[in-house]
Amino acid sequence: MAQRGTGPDFIEALARGLDVLRCFSPEQPHMSLSQVAQAADLARPTARRILLTLEELGYVRATNGVFTLTPKVLELGMAYIGALGLWDMARPHLEDLVGKTGESSSMAQLDGSDIIYVARVAVPKLIALRVDVGTRFPAMLTSQGKILLAALAPQDALRVLSQPSRSSVPAPSQLDEKRILQILADVRRQGWALADEELAPGVRSISVGVRDGENAVRASMNITVQAQETSLEKLTSEYLPLLQDAAAAVGKDWARWQSRPVKSLKP
Repeated sequence: MAQRGTGPDFIEALARGLDVLRCFSPEQPHMSLSQVAQAADLARPTARRILLTLEELGYVRATNGVFTLTPKVLELGMAYIGALGLWDMARPHLEDLVGKTGESSSMAQLDGSDIIYVARVAVPKLIALRVDVGTRFPAMLTSQGKILLAALAPQDALRVLSQPSRSSVPAPSQLDEKRILQILADVRRQGWALADEELAPGVRSISVGVRDGENAVRASMNITVQAQETSLEKLTSEYLPLLQDAAAAVGKDWARWQSRPVKSLKP
């Protein structure tokens, strides 16, 4: 579960409630009380009280002693996305990119040592891994993660990667720090990153950064393809320029959104 805070204002009960929500996953959408207690490392009475509270708030549903999340949980993540205005800005550019390539495209941000998807337009193709908004993967296994890590100072990237992954996909074997820094330096130098069947067999992707009005990398955008259908040469020579144009367009919209007049709240 998540690391515990040490500050005097840290609320343990809130942290435990979030731990319970994070127990559920596409691989385990239905859980008994015992399973939740074990997954969240909580005593059964504590897990029970949290689940009943979440049920009363509408975030959890119980049927014959089996608990599942409700769609209301989406409000928690969508509040973050809505606050950024990210999806509204990215969607038309993602849709245009997908229309040109016939391949799925997504945007992600860094969350600890994982990436988490914040926007996605998919095409109906069989891909080894299911991806939705909110899906997380170990950053170093993905082209998007390499872009986001390369945007950090080297020691900051190593510090981030030292945090445990919360993805259902196994984290990569421990890489030598020197090798990690070399990979990220190469990505930083060329401005784009590849992941060639590193996340899953048959899955290949290319990513670039999405910059805000201050030229800071705030997200990454990718194109994901089936390896047997699309060569690395096609990814880099044909798809990469289209991806770079789309990311630049999102960045321009983001800059305009940042510079918008903000109305002050009346007291």
